[in-house]
Amino acid sequence: MTTGLFPTVVPATRGAAPAVRVVGTVEEFSAALDLARSLGQVVGLVPTMGALHAGHRSLIERAAAECDVVAVTIFVNPLQFGEASDIEHYPRTFDADVAVAGDSGAAVVFAPSVEEMYPGFPAVVATSVSVAGVSDGWEGSSRPGHFDGVATVVAKLFAMAGRCRAYFGEKDFQQLAVVRRMARDLSFPVEIVGCDTVRDTDGLALSSRNVRLSADERTAATVLSRALRAGAAAMARSGTSVEEVEGCMARVVAGEPSVALDYAAVVRSDDLSRPGSLDGPGPFRLLIAAQVGPVRLIDNLDPAPPAVPVGAMRSADDGEGTV
Repeated sequence: MTTGLFPTVVPATRGAAPAVRVVGTVEEFSAALDLARSLGQVVGLVPTMGALHAGHRSLIERAAAECDVVAVTIFVNPLQFGEASDIEHYPRTFDADVAVAGDSGAAVVFAPSVEEMYPGFPAVVATSVSVAGVSDGWEGSSRPGHFDGVATVVAKLFAMAGRCRAYFGEKDFQQLAVVRRMARDLSFPVEIVGCDTVRDTDGLALSSRNVRLSADERTAATVLSRALRAGAAAMARSGTSVEEVEGCMARVVAGEPSVALDYAAVVRSDDLSRPGSLDGPGPFRLLIAAQVGPVRLIDNLDPAPPAVPVGAMRSADDGEGTV
């Protein structure tokens, strides 16, 4: 599907290097995508922080199915980490990431240094992007400054990439809402595409952080998806209140003593505000966050679709695994 600067992406064979070009400078990245558009090609962008898993693969594959040229960015963004230890522990698997990106249909991987993205770093970045309202609660309350870091790096990537379709997972649902609002408010020529969460067969949403869980913690973490499904079932009953749905989710998590619940909430999907009742305008979303051992995990669910067997789940997911 691709020509010129971009190699044609073909299924990888054993021992073969992925057909993907790795660039490290803004100039190379922007020039590559400008050339694609000059050839009449549609550009797809998948921003990530690396440590790519099946969830990221699904984003890249969808972008490749819908676009002519796909660019994956791999950048562990220091502005969105509150604790130095968190960024130090973030997994880095660059060679494997490039292979996944190429095998999934990417033509370009943009892997800049911190200095390339933020000249003068670690000096304070003077200009940042803040999205009021949608970034204030939930993860915004628990991780002050996190979404400013997300919005800033994504705004920079959009400016570098130019007109494109950008693919984000719904697992990081608040991040997706922040990015959508930021792109709209700043008039970026970018179409934001939200993609379904990818889950393991036991219902746990895939996340780069899952590798830090012990076997017992990994089993305990499945309580998050169970709580969301219980909340969706409660919400489907006529006359159920917001408080009852949230209480139902909290009780499920309380049954797993090794998991510390932060929040289990019903919100409006557009602005993530908490509704006074379920009779008002929707659609709604169920959000949950908890500490499992050393790892903070988040998940969410669209309560509207009918429930499906856990083994078949690929419902509602950026990024933390997207960006």
